[in-house]
Amino acid sequence: MAAGADRSGKVWKSSARLADGRQIIYFDESPGLGRAAVPDGRNLPARPEGGSVLRFDPLLREWIAVAENRQDRTFLPAAGQCPFCPSRPGSPTEIPAASYDVVVFENRFPAFSGAPGSSQDAGPPGLGAERPASGRCEIVCFTPEHDSSFARLSPRRAATVIAAWADRTEVLGGTAGIEHVYCFENRGEEVGATLQHPHGQIYALPFVPPRTRQLLASARAWRKGSGGNLFDDVLAAELADGQRIVARNEQWTAFVPRAARWPFEVLIFPALRVPDIAALRQPAQAALSELYPDVLRRLDALFGTPMPYMAVWQQAPASDAAARDELAAHLQIMATRRAPGKLKFMASTESGAGVWSNDVLPETAARMLREAC
Repeated sequence: MAAGADRSGKVWKSSARLADGRQIIYFDESPGLGRAAVPDGRNLPARPEGGSVLRFDPLLREWIAVAENRQDRTFLPAAGQCPFCPSRPGSPTEIPAASYDVVVFENRFPAFSGAPGSSQDAGPPGLGAERPASGRCEIVCFTPEHDSSFARLSPRRAATVIAAWADRTEVLGGTAGIEHVYCFENRGEEVGATLQHPHGQIYALPFVPPRTRQLLASARAWRKGSGGNLFDDVLAAELADGQRIVARNEQWTAFVPRAARWPFEVLIFPALRVPDIAALRQPAQAALSELYPDVLRRLDALFGTPMPYMAVWQQAPASDAAARDELAAHLQIMATRRAPGKLKFMASTESGAGVWSNDVLPETAARMLREAC
C-alpha cells in the first residue's frame, strides 16, 4: 500500500503487532521487504489499562496530563542497548526487523492512551475536573543509523518521514474522539531527549492544545480586522522585508520570526497554505525534504556542534472545518543554544509570566544561519 510518494518512488506501508499488542508500522522505500512479517520474540508484560489522567487547571483553562507510568521509561541507555535500533540476534528491540527505512510504533510509555470517551463534551470543566488521558502516542524512527540525525537524512529518506507524518496525521485525525494531531522532535539531552537515536513523536490528543487555540484566535482576530489570512500576510511581509529569510525554494520559505522567542528560532511556511501535513501535495513534500534538512544543517554548523532543538508541526485541529480554512500548517524549530557553550533556558519570566526575552537579534540570527553553510 502506498502511503506517500517522492521523486524516487512510492512508500510502502505494512503493519504488525508487537509482543504486548502495540501496533508497529513500517514505511518502506521498496516493495516486498516483508519486515512486518518478522515476529516480536520478546516476553513483554501486558499493557496496563488506563493509568494516565487529565486534570483541568481552572486558572488557565488548560488540561494537564498526569502520567505516572512514564517514570519507568528508558533513560539514556548504554551503548548497544538502544531500543530504537533494529533487532539483532540475542538483542531484541522495539523493532523486530533486522533493518528499516522509517518505522512508527505505539509508545510503550504513553502519556495518552485508550479510546477517547464522551467526557470532553460534558460541558465547561469545573474545579476538580478529571478524566482519562485518552488518545495515542507514537514513536517515529527516522533511520536505523543510531548516530545519524534528521539533518543528515537524504532527501529520499526525509521524504519518507514526511510521508509517514502525513499518513499518521490523516489516520489519527480521522479517529473518533481525537481533536488534534501533534508531530514533534526533541533533539539533544539539553531539551530533555532521553534517547539519542534519531526519532520524533506523534501525540493524538482528545483536546485542542493551548498553542493551537491561540494561533486560531490570532488568525480570526486578524481576519476580522484586516480581511486577510494571518499566515499568508506574515509570509508576504517576511518575503517583502527579506532580512530574516534563511532559505527558500518554490514551495517553502524558512525565516526567523521578527519577534523570535528563541535565539535561533526558525519557521518554515508553505507557499500554498494547507491545514495539515496530510494535505501537502507531492511537490511540496519533495521540496520540504530538501529544505528542512538544509535548515537543520545550518543550525548544526553555527557553533560547530550539534544544535539542541525542539521541532514541532503546528497544524489545524482534525475536526474543526472552520479552523482548517484559517490555519496554515507550518514547522517551528526552537533551537536552544544562544552562543558557544551557552544555552537559552525558560527562566522565571518566560515560565511564570509568559514574558520572553531574546539575547540574539532575529535579523542577526537569520544572517548567521544564511552564512553557516
